[in-house]
Amino acid sequence: KQTKLLQMDDELNFQTHLFLSPKNIKIKIIKKHDFSELYFNEVPINADINKDKIDFIDVFLQKNIFLIESKINKFIKSSNLIVDSDKFFTIYLSIKKENYGEFLKKENLYHLLNEAKYECKQTIDSRRITHMLIDNYYIDEKLHSSFPENLRCNFFTIDVRFICLPEHFIEKIEKILRKYQITVSHILSSEYVKSFLKDDETDIFKMSSKIIDGFNENE
Repeated sequence: KQTKLLQMDDELNFQTHLFLSPKNIKIKIIKKHDFSELYFNEVPINADINKDKIDFIDVFLQKNIFLIESKINKFIKSSNLIVDSDKFFTIYLSIKKENYGEFLKKENLYHLLNEAKYECKQTIDSRRITHMLIDNYYIDEKLHSSFPENLRCNFFTIDVRFICLPEHFIEKIEKILRKYQITVSHILSSEYVKSFLKDDETDIFKMSSKIIDGFNENE
């Protein structure tokens, strides 16, 4: 039991990111507490991942997974996927709710988000939501960039953006990873991640970790 607990604790100390694009595949393993690099590799590919030719992931892992785990002395059980693809599809929704002059609470926001998510799922067909983002809050028609809790209002509106990927595209990647006993933890749009990169922040893997940990309070 002690050995199992140690292994579980060890898994919590590092994070694996797999970057997929039409041009290359990258894998980076970092420590969670300081984002320091444990392993990095980049392999160019000559097929377009946007056309579902993603067997290169299988080839890459078949050649490298044992070497990677041996080098870092850890088993990779899960990975985050950062995907560069034109298959991403964005849906925009605005949801309005009457509040009868009462104070706004987080519960009001959760109800609207659940309603927005339900409406989105009626539209996206065979796509999976990868990012759910609040772009704007309107309190009695006044724009707010963040949720103004404990403010009285008559009407509360949110503009929500859903970034989605085709289900079959994700399932094919998940099937390949399962061959190596790796599950998918999070799926991120590389375009979305890069939108947060500034002059002093250029590491897409580090920013992905930050986003997963709640960097954008409106996601």
